[in-house]
Amino acid sequence: MQLIYWLLCAILIVGDQGLKFYVTNNIAPMSVHEFIPGILSITHITNTGAAWSMLEGKMMFFYLVTIIAVVVLVYLFIKAAKNEYMYRFALIFLLAGTIGNAIDRFSRHFVVDMFNLDFMNFPIFNLADTYITIGVILIIVSLFVQLAGEKNNK
Repeated sequence: MQLIYWLLCAILIVGDQGLKFYVTNNIAPMSVHEFIPGILSITHITNTGAAWSMLEGKMMFFYLVTIIAVVVLVYLFIKAAKNEYMYRFALIFLLAGTIGNAIDRFSRHFVVDMFNLDFMNFPIFNLADTYITIGVILIIVSLFVQLAGEKNNK
């Protein structure tokens, strides 16, 4: 069962990097390609910061935070109870997203972003960012499930 988590992590990372490779090699920087009209377009940009370009250019900071995050996420995954499936999947999504963006930061010195929500003003993001969001949502849900279970056991 443990292998399934690591296999999922690898598949997610390959998906992220594959999409970034495609975008980098087939879509000119700053060009916009409509994907789902009025909802989602693909816009190839590079980002040396975090969301909303915060801390732009602070690469040493991002290298350090990334290394710490990977170590902490792997540690939490290893220490998690075997029956905490949602929590463990959450950690795998967080880890895959962190590693996906880390590969960009360490190899390119920027992150490739491409998803643009056309119906709202929101930063352009990538698949790794989506994995991180899914991981955070799963952690929140797993906490609620755990709290509900504890409440029912009283």
